[in-house]
Amino acid sequence: MVEDVVDTGLTLNYLRKTLALRSPASLAAVTLLDRPYRRLVEDLPVRYVGFTVPDELFVGYGFDSDERFRNLPDLHVLES
Repeated sequence: MVEDVVDTGLTLNYLRKTLALRSPASLAAVTLLDRPYRRLVEDLPVRYVGFTVPDELFVGYGFDSDERFRNLPDLHVLES
C-alpha cells in the first residue's frame, strides 16, 4: 500500500485489516511523509518511510492547499 501521509493511522489500519482478510502473499505499507507522534493506532507497520515530518502543512510535489501549489517541484511548508 502506498500512502502520501500517515497521521493517525486509522485509514491505513483499516485498509491493512481489510486486505489481510484476502490472505495476500505479502502486505506492506510505504509512505512519503510520516507523523508518528499523531498516531492513534498502536503497532502500525509502515515498512518504508520517506521523511518523518512535523505537524505542518506541506505543499508541492502533488500536495496542495485549496487546489493550489500542487505543481511545485519540491515540498514546502505553507506559512499561514
